[in-house]
Amino acid sequence: MHIEIATLFPEMCEAVLGESIVGRARKAGKISVHCRQIREYTQDKHRRVDDTPYGGGMGMVMQCEPIYNCYNAVCEELGTKPHTIYMSPKGSIFDQQKAIELSQMDNILIVCGHYEGVDQRVINKIVDEEISIGDYVLTGGELPACVVADAVARMCPGVLSDDVCFTDESIYSGLLEYPQYTRPEVWEGDAVPPVLLTGHHKNIQQWRMEQSIALTEQRRPDLLAKYREKSDQK
Repeated sequence: MHIEIATLFPEMCEAVLGESIVGRARKAGKISVHCRQIREYTQDKHRRVDDTPYGGGMGMVMQCEPIYNCYNAVCEELGTKPHTIYMSPKGSIFDQQKAIELSQMDNILIVCGHYEGVDQRVINKIVDEEISIGDYVLTGGELPACVVADAVARMCPGVLSDDVCFTDESIYSGLLEYPQYTRPEVWEGDAVPPVLLTGHHKNIQQWRMEQSIALTEQRRPDLLAKYREKSDQK
């Protein structure tokens, strides 16, 4: 998979996506991530990429041309149109199902807005979907873009040591993940649940499922309802 991120702050994205699992996967060639500086695609001698909004109002709006030029450069280099996402609080809420869908694509371009946003005309022209990571406003689209890129990249073949590393996690299965424990066996008088020490894999799996269901019912009953609805349909 190849992920392009169009941003005014590529160093910010690189600081996140150049580390840990995603960073190692990039170095190993399991995935490709390229962060592009939108200012490099402006024709303004001062490298301006924004201007005041028509109709008045506070702040500045990112202009069409630099973003469009950046988009065209990506298309030309890839030899195809990437699935283009604009990170926006007006977009649909990002979830695990969307991450799974995106992980099955060959090329993704994520456009990061800034200031008061992006001229609607370029959104209409190049964007396939708008995505939000939650009902709140951030300074720019860089952190949300990193969230999406990380969630998508870790499901690509070879990024994790085994698919079970993500299929067994919270949300992916439809339930919250069961509690995890490690050494020491007793800490501050609190012992690891005995079933985890038995080596009886069937009983351990049953305990983990019971814990996941109980935790999901307590904290995210909405997820549990969806999980049970899917189970009934099978």
